[in-house]
Amino acid sequence: MQKKDLGLAVLIIVVGAVVYMRNPLFLSPINLGNTANLIGLFGLFAIGQGFVIMTGGIDLSVGSVIALLGVLFVDMVGRFGVPWPLAASITIGLGALMGLAHGVLITRFKMQPFVVTLCGLLIYRGIARGYTGEATAGFPFGASFPQLEWLTIGRTFGVPHSFVAMLLIAALMWLVLHRSVFGRHLYAVGRNEEVARFSGIKTGAVITAAYVICSVLAAIAAIYFAMFTKSVQPSSHGNFYELYAIAAAVLGGFSLRGGEGSIIGVVLGVVLLQELQNLVNLLGIPSSLNFAVMGTVILLGVLADQQFAAYRTKKRAAQALERLQGEGGGR
Repeated sequence: MQKKDLGLAVLIIVVGAVVYMRNPLFLSPINLGNTANLIGLFGLFAIGQGFVIMTGGIDLSVGSVIALLGVLFVDMVGRFGVPWPLAASITIGLGALMGLAHGVLITRFKMQPFVVTLCGLLIYRGIARGYTGEATAGFPFGASFPQLEWLTIGRTFGVPHSFVAMLLIAALMWLVLHRSVFGRHLYAVGRNEEVARFSGIKTGAVITAAYVICSVLAAIAAIYFAMFTKSVQPSSHGNFYELYAIAAAVLGGFSLRGGEGSIIGVVLGVVLLQELQNLVNLLGIPSSLNFAVMGTVILLGVLADQQFAAYRTKKRAAQALERLQGEGGGR
């Protein structure tokens, strides 16, 4: 665990203790179970956003991807009777194609990630609303899918399966980012894409893969959210989810400049965000302030990242100067 991750874990404990002292219901089994469920749901796509931010990019289309794929998944299973394993495979496949399209536009056509994914945000949301005719997509009355419901919204010993799924995906993505050649290439591209290219790394393929991972995890989250809400309103479903993902990644130590971050950090970032949301609810703070809390968190996270970066730069410069002075004195 990195120093940033350890500091974030301590902050989570401190905030949790403060909330508990103000309202003991914070540690009630029901509240912990519901919070764990939300951590799982939001953690699924926040991890994917971390991969994109690692490259120095950003994906603003996550919320719209979740809305569009959620609509299609509900329609396939509920209206057309497609077996849910096939519907889930199609949904994840469509997510991969979306990520591939983003990656190709950014690497081959040299478009800015902000522009590409902002257009994706608008396009996917528009398609979802047009496809349903602004109506809510939902399952037929009385429809039941026991296996799918157990897998997505079920609980074992009180632990939500969405939380378990997030932990499993986090473990897999930890191996990918921190213990694979691809992960090392991802760090290299994020730190300096040009140097990475001259080192023989296929930077275009690495960046494209990051966007594919992000959209695939958003597709998985779309399935879980669709089963959690039981219906999808395309005009509002997934609104601002990309901000949650960015905030969690930034809090978790991912630098918006690229080249820094850890999977443990982004998971802890999601935990802290949901803890803050829980604080707002339990302390009776108006829910309209949720976005103010989110904006403040992102601002403080970016500010802290910049200050740490400036401190590290000064420290490296001082160490280099000391070495040069030592070598000069030795002569």
